[in-house]
Amino acid sequence: MSNADNMARMFKVLSVGSRVRIVELLKERSLCVNALAKALDITPAAVSQHLRVLRDAEVVLPERRGYSVHYRVDREVLAEWKLVASALLGVTNENE
Repeated sequence: MSNADNMARMFKVLSVGSRVRIVELLKERSLCVNALAKALDITPAAVSQHLRVLRDAEVVLPERRGYSVHYRVDREVLAEWKLVASALLGVTNENE
């Protein structure tokens, strides 16, 4: 996959407000589907669908804890995405 395709995929994953909010919450601490649903005021089924997209993009990682699964962000992937976004959106000052 080309760099442009990777960038487009990254922005597509983050193009939904609920997914961005999930990432923001998971940056603070790991949470289960029900806790995310409550925090976002959406159904657990909707959270599960968003998490599937985020898992497929390797942004979040599942951790089994007893009978439940908690999710956390993959900070390395977020760091890579930050570099990609900065490279695309960064503005250089030509006067320097």
